[in-house]
Amino acid sequence: MKVYTKTGDKGLTSLIGGTRVPKSSLRIDCYGTVDELNSYIGLLRDQDVNAPRRDLLKEIQDRLFTVGSHLATDPDKDPRQRLPDLHPEDVTLLETEMDRMDQVLTPLREFVLPGGHQAVSFAHVARCVCRRAERLVIQLGEASPVEDLVVMYLNRLSDYLFVLSRAMAHDLGVAEVTWKPRVARS
Repeated sequence: MKVYTKTGDKGLTSLIGGTRVPKSSLRIDCYGTVDELNSYIGLLRDQDVNAPRRDLLKEIQDRLFTVGSHLATDPDKDPRQRLPDLHPEDVTLLETEMDRMDQVLTPLREFVLPGGHQAVSFAHVARCVCRRAERLVIQLGEASPVEDLVVMYLNRLSDYLFVLSRAMAHDLGVAEVTWKPRVARS
């Protein structure tokens, strides 16, 4: 099987279900952004500091493929194959992991700026891409059916990635970069 098919050379692609749509469509942007996020999660998984979290990060990547398959499916057609499924427990797992990481972190009293260590910055980039994916999926949901659990998972994942960035800074022994707002003097 060849990677290239030449079927997209005119700017169209097929959804699961066979419907051809422009590559510029919001649905394609949604699952393309989820794919971009998945790549950043892979980058996070490859960071030495995340060795104890590699299995969880791999599971998150698996769930993002599930999310992508749902977004890549024409909602008006029944797919020939059965799609992988997302469960409420997938969201609960993220919440449980956030609670576990929060137990060792100092309470948040200031806004945290991305940075402090390259690995921590990667987590912030992933968080931002996740938020963009969430916004796009919400926009798609205004015009076409999107499962509530997909939006919920992306929302909780962005929260998880923020807490992960803090946990990584903690594990690396680097100070979090906090925002010190400049206030004009009167």
